[in-house]
Amino acid sequence: MLTPSSVVANLRRARNNHFVINGSDGLAYRLAEQLTTRYGVDVVVLMTPGQRRDARDFAELPRVRVVVADRIDERALAKADLNTALGLALCVQDDVGNIHVALQARDLTPGLRLVVRMYNSHLGRGIEELLGNARVLSDAEIASPALVAIALDEVSAAPLPVSGRTLVVARRTDVSPEDVVCGLVDTTTGGGVPDLLPADMGRADLVLVESRVSGGVADSVADTVSSVARSVTRGARRWRLPAVVDTAKTLISRQFRLAVAVVLLILVGAGFAFARTRPDVTSFWDGVYVTLVNALGGPQLDADIPGWQQVLQLLVALAGLALVPLITAMVVEGLVNARLAVAQGRLRLPEEGHVVLVGLGNVGTRVLRLLHDRDIPLVAIDVKEEARGVPLARELGVPLIIGDASRESTLRSAHVQTCRALMTLASNDVINLEAALHGRNLQPRLRVLVRLFDGDLAARVRKTFSIRFTRSVSYLAAPAFAEALMEREVIGTISVERRVLLVAEVVVGTGSALDGQRLAMADIPGGVRVIALAEFGEPRPLWRPAPTRMLGARDRITVVASRDGLSRLMRQVAGDGADDDADPVGQAAGAPAP
Repeated sequence: MLTPSSVVANLRRARNNHFVINGSDGLAYRLAEQLTTRYGVDVVVLMTPGQRRDARDFAELPRVRVVVADRIDERALAKADLNTALGLALCVQDDVGNIHVALQARDLTPGLRLVVRMYNSHLGRGIEELLGNARVLSDAEIASPALVAIALDEVSAAPLPVSGRTLVVARRTDVSPEDVVCGLVDTTTGGGVPDLLPADMGRADLVLVESRVSGGVADSVADTVSSVARSVTRGARRWRLPAVVDTAKTLISRQFRLAVAVVLLILVGAGFAFARTRPDVTSFWDGVYVTLVNALGGPQLDADIPGWQQVLQLLVALAGLALVPLITAMVVEGLVNARLAVAQGRLRLPEEGHVVLVGLGNVGTRVLRLLHDRDIPLVAIDVKEEARGVPLARELGVPLIIGDASRESTLRSAHVQTCRALMTLASNDVINLEAALHGRNLQPRLRVLVRLFDGDLAARVRKTFSIRFTRSVSYLAAPAFAEALMEREVIGTISVERRVLLVAEVVVGTGSALDGQRLAMADIPGGVRVIALAEFGEPRPLWRPAPTRMLGARDRITVVASRDGLSRLMRQVAGDGADDDADPVGQAAGAPAP
């Protein structure tokens, strides 16, 4: 009699060694790159002609075949050999479209592993249960906590719930030794390359700690952030003349300001000339008085004055005629722009100590929500009125500027010269880099976080422009998608520079390499660190278990691992009849992952 698990296993054995990815953007590219180069499997990338026009160059990746179809339907899925695939990843930024394709794939190939990209995580949880053998993930939700932590100069902004406990990343000097679960990273190594999961945990200055209910790391961080936010808000409310001038500049166009300035210069110059040349004018104030009378009341007839003074009188009269309508138009423009600014929240811009957020797409909207929930004052910028985060910014009362962030004037209007940090999270690398460079020009010591897809470009930017913090959202999120596609239980990710550590749970298979071995066999310096062990039949895990403890079949171990380390561990725990369930890619590939 076949059980459901044996049916799934038989289906897997009948399938080829390939995954299907529907998508064309950075996340799809990173996922295809990891599956082919790191795990040694073939990938079929499925996209439409419209998606291909803006797609990354998948041809440079080995073992990738691109299939272009007019529309993604059952015929297109069959063309991508979905019926013999190990799994399907839907990576298009379209929640409804991904759900539709997932339902078609489920009808075409029941039991197939599905990984679906969705921005709406609440809807995603319900869809995950209904589809079966599926995982719904949000790249924005995965990456945004790490981006916020970098911008605020924090170690980590995303607590990890693991087996009833909450774990956070902290500096060793900020926590008690008894709260430390394991050492994560030694950032003091030479060359600027952090040492992940060092063999000597005492050398790690970044550690994974347990957050207590009260008085723990998370509470202290929250209290610190709240106090900073309150002090920044109080400082931003102080009235300052430069702020008034900046506000006036945003309300009145440059052309009107220049025209009024020219007219006033003519009047002042005429007053000075009258004061120096006319015998009936004995002071500068008398010269100003004569000038204003001629400007506002018309030229005074006096045939005895020299010709050049008559010309000056006529010039002053013309300036006076221009001054009144110019001032009227400037006031009207200022009032209209002020009403628009009030509606958009631009008159409530914080003056200093705030965060300037550029880009309100999927990632920017998540970051906006995180910063607002933590009472961090911020200003949001996006060039498009229809951007996803614009309605949310207005709903939350966040100051919003609709403009091109690659222009210095736009950044000035957001008070980048006095802000706490600048986050450029648009989907365009060029715009992000331009905004970052302009921000550095306005404030040389500004803390800047730049979203860049290209890793080589990011390295050169850090070296040449001294912009230390560059991150790729797809690079942060792709490991979670890859592990979910291979049915590995990844609880969370920890970002370290442009590298990622995974927190995962694995089950020791019967007859596997770890069955009957000491726990120390699972620890791999630089690759895997065991933080908890739940023996089979025990309801609660044992934290920080002794390395000499023996492992048995069906024991569950919780680890912090690199991607290579987790792949090696999955091969160690794969036992008799459990290879497919533990690591379907390793079974199908017929060769160890690199």
